[in-house]
Amino acid sequence: MTAAGLSSTPAEYRKRLDEQPDDRIDSWAGELMRDMSIRRGVRDVIVDFRKATGVSDDMVGRIFAAGGGPPAAVGHTASGELMVPAISLHYLVTGTHALLPDARERLTRYLVDNFHEIVYI
Repeated sequence: MTAAGLSSTPAEYRKRLDEQPDDRIDSWAGELMRDMSIRRGVRDVIVDFRKATGVSDDMVGRIFAAGGGPPAAVGHTASGELMVPAISLHYLVTGTHALLPDARERLTRYLVDNFHEIVYI
């Protein structure tokens, strides 16, 4: 994979991400959220985001709103799982920066945690 510019392992990918500027990490995280919502669904994106960032559902809602997402758009599925509109997932990126001092690390972890999914996108 490296001949095409892709990383061959999550560790190599992490190293390459560490060399990128913040705005590129943000862009890639937002694009991955969008693409993964199409591939696997918004709920899976939220679960992956929560796991990578180590935050609760309540904090995801606060992050969403802090990033510019309308608080009224945060809802729950019939089974009680947190849900936001797919088109507004990018607010999680800006909100992570607004509320978490180590936002870059958490967004990088989100990207690395989804390393094996990226090859399908």
